[in-house]
Amino acid sequence: MIRRLQDAVARRWRIKMACVVKHELCSELPADEAEPSDNSKVQKCFLMLKGLETIAPLVHSVEETPVPISTEVQGIIPTWINGNFLRNGPGKFEFGNTHYNHWFDGMALLHNFKIEKGQVTYMSRFLRSDAYKKNSERDRIVMSEFGTLNMPDPCKSFFQRFLSRFEKMEVTDNASVSFVKCKGDYYVSTETNFMHKVNPENLETLEKVDWSKFIAVNGATAHPHYEPDGTTYNMGNSYGNKGALYNIIKVPPEKTDPKDTLQGAVILCSIVPANKSHPSYYHSFAISENYVVFIEQPIKMDLLKIVTCKLRGKALCEGIYWDPKQETVFHLADKRTGEVSSVKYHTKAFSTFHQINAFEEDGFLMLDMCCADDGQAIKNFLIQNLRKSGDALDEMYNTLCRVFPRRFVLPINVTSETPTGQNLNTRSSSKATCVKMSKFKVFCQHEDLHGDNLYEYGGLEFPQINYSKCNTQPYRYFYGCGFRHLVGDSVLKMDLKDKTLKVWYQKGFYPSEPVFVPSPDAVEEDDGVILTVVLTPSQDKGTFLLVLDAKTLEEVGRANVPVNMPYGFHGIFNPSS
Repeated sequence: MIRRLQDAVARRWRIKMACVVKHELCSELPADEAEPSDNSKVQKCFLMLKGLETIAPLVHSVEETPVPISTEVQGIIPTWINGNFLRNGPGKFEFGNTHYNHWFDGMALLHNFKIEKGQVTYMSRFLRSDAYKKNSERDRIVMSEFGTLNMPDPCKSFFQRFLSRFEKMEVTDNASVSFVKCKGDYYVSTETNFMHKVNPENLETLEKVDWSKFIAVNGATAHPHYEPDGTTYNMGNSYGNKGALYNIIKVPPEKTDPKDTLQGAVILCSIVPANKSHPSYYHSFAISENYVVFIEQPIKMDLLKIVTCKLRGKALCEGIYWDPKQETVFHLADKRTGEVSSVKYHTKAFSTFHQINAFEEDGFLMLDMCCADDGQAIKNFLIQNLRKSGDALDEMYNTLCRVFPRRFVLPINVTSETPTGQNLNTRSSSKATCVKMSKFKVFCQHEDLHGDNLYEYGGLEFPQINYSKCNTQPYRYFYGCGFRHLVGDSVLKMDLKDKTLKVWYQKGFYPSEPVFVPSPDAVEEDDGVILTVVLTPSQDKGTFLLVLDAKTLEEVGRANVPVNMPYGFHGIFNPSS
């Protein structure tokens, strides 16, 4: 008994104090940070892992499956789940003898798990983007992507290849990040100004849509937000002679014509970057009931390097860098008037890809997101890193900064009468702090949205909630992937009431982003199921759709798919009408 107690104490101590990673270097915690308070705790402790399984098979090219095939169902697929579970991600990493360098570069492969009456069929198709078609026609990479610069035509003379560096770089339309909805239609999206409308039933590529034809933006995120009436919010940058602007976009919910796409889209407001020639990179944003929240983080884009990348023979990603000397700043914009708050909410440098939720309560805006204490993640996902094995893989993983869920509390009504130098967060349930520093600056410190046991699972990313019920509203649960590898290796459920964790984990299995589907007679927030696609790199064709009870995270059923799939990014459930 005493030995078990000693082992438990030792294990808990190892979890808390195993290692600290800062700027990719391992070092011990300074003495004054050994036991920080909850609201200032630097969440960099994690288990050092050895003997990681290679996941190289999950980032290799596969063939498409354009004709639906049957799956073998084990357990039960609830008969009330009827619709298409759509997934997006890279699925082709080379053309001929030319290879992509970055995970984000692979050609978009769209997946559809059609669920009907307890049975599941699977199909997939490559997005017929211009990038895919041009590369396929010439059997080499002819369009540059995020981490790969296209190679000059080898048939051209040396002088012609040299001159090609001065040609304007063609913007990719390889929409490999997510599925999004707009005016009742389904699109696949990336972060450029191009989306593609697709048929959610057969994954046919229907129409290429250019944001810049409707509003003055040079791109938009792949993570829009939706109002209950179908109004869509998004964000996109614009670049002009006076530098960059962050623009909040609003798209009306209804079509004025059957062929309508983005007609009626407007720029709700624009936010000026702290440095117009070095704006922040952002992957998503947050909304509450009355506000759009933009997170200006210290992942910066050097616009001069980006526009000259082809001339310099460098990939676009070489123009993106992490500046830890800069603070992260939250900007609030009124969703209805477009007015941008003059008060800016600052915090220490961190990076974020995905927000969990945001809601207003008692004069405060609660902003929940997945945060890392450095901004190197983009450069870590080179394909050569994801395909490592042995000691090289272990070393790679153990130098990564982990991502953890955090809450920031922003006081909404800050005026000249608001006192300075004291914590404005009067909510007894929250340990986050927010202190007015000057007329237009509030400094915020987060609180953790997890207990110590999350360190065992490598942090949490790909967060999801019961969106239709809880987005912009107070909520209790969120789901995500645990990351004891370079990709998700567990499904997690966090209960915010007591910060307890439920886990689905099986060794050697790698689940994708969990998607919540509410049951038709749902009463409670977690009445429903979680859908995720699980890959098994050690088994040929070891792929399956996994259905979990959203309350317990216990397996309900799975549908085994007799083809290989690569690890993807984001998905959406399209219920049958």
